[in-house]
Amino acid sequence: MYRITVEQHFDAAHSLRGYKGKCESIHGHRYRVSVNLMAGELDEIGLSYDFSEVKSRLQDILGRFDHCYLNDVPPFDKVNPSAENIAKAVYDELKVKLEGEPVVLESVSVWETPEQGVEYKEG
Repeated sequence: MYRITVEQHFDAAHSLRGYKGKCESIHGHRYRVSVNLMAGELDEIGLSYDFSEVKSRLQDILGRFDHCYLNDVPPFDKVNPSAENIAKAVYDELKVKLEGEPVVLESVSVWETPEQGVEYKEG
C-alpha cells in the first residue's frame, strides 16, 4: 500500500462564533492543509498517483478560501470555520473530486499554526 501526501497553504481570516475568548474576534492564519491518499498499485510508469492531480483538485477547493473572510464562504457561513470544520469540508469535497480514481482519501489535516492542527478521517 502506498500513501500519497500533498500539502498546500492558504491565507484567510475568520472568527469563531460563540467562542468565549480572543478567537471570537476576527483574526487570520496561514493555514497548512495536508492530504493523505492510499493507493494499492503502481501504474505502468511506476506512480501510485500523480501529485499534480492531487494538487490541482485540492487547489480547486482551497482557492475559494484563500485571502477571504471564511465566515462569509459556504459552508462556514452556517458552521464555524474551526480547523475541525475546515478539515471535514475539504475532506468531503475532495472525496467527491476523487471518485472513480485509483486512490482512497485517507485523511485531511489542517494546521492553523506550526504548533496546532487537526486531522479528519472517516470512521
